[in-house]
Amino acid sequence: MEPVRVVTGRAVPLDRSDVDTDQIIPSDWLKRIERTGFGKGLFAEWRDDRDFVLNRPEHAGATILVAGPNFGVGSSREHAVWALVDYGFKAVVSPRFGDIFRNNSTRSGLVPAQVSPEDGRRLLDAVAADPSLELSVDVERRVVEAPAAGISARFAIDDAAAERLLQGLDDIGVTLAHEGEIAAFEAGRPSWLPALAP
Repeated sequence: MEPVRVVTGRAVPLDRSDVDTDQIIPSDWLKRIERTGFGKGLFAEWRDDRDFVLNRPEHAGATILVAGPNFGVGSSREHAVWALVDYGFKAVVSPRFGDIFRNNSTRSGLVPAQVSPEDGRRLLDAVAADPSLELSVDVERRVVEAPAAGISARFAIDDAAAERLLQGLDDIGVTLAHEGEIAAFEAGRPSWLPALAP
């Protein structure tokens, strides 16, 4: 996973609340065994509507999704995060995230920027009014900014999740950061205990 310090780009305003993981990636897409290709299924049922926000040309290439409250609630499917990342999103801004979705996001390099309800509304309205508006999500400073709209909003993210993003550490990377300690422990284990082959 690549380190994520600042995500800068245009945004898509998804002015809907309580968006669950089944809406993000419908269950028909869960038969795939790869982690790629899920972008085509992102919001698949809603994208049948020609007027759905992702179908609008002015939002093509956007890298930030600004959503309503309670984004990513529901089942624990990692596929929801994989679909957002595969589509090209690098950050999601919302007043509230489902806990499992938030955790899955930071393990896949997607920034879940949780802002206040008031700041979430201001950002949604600003992006809807101006699709060319550029946003910046700064993980280190924990701030979402839209300078042209005069918006600067703090966002919440726990320290461990922020560090994962800043260092580019997925679960394997976190484990490998302790490789020396693991090797020392294994070297001192009695030979009669089960061990991994070298």
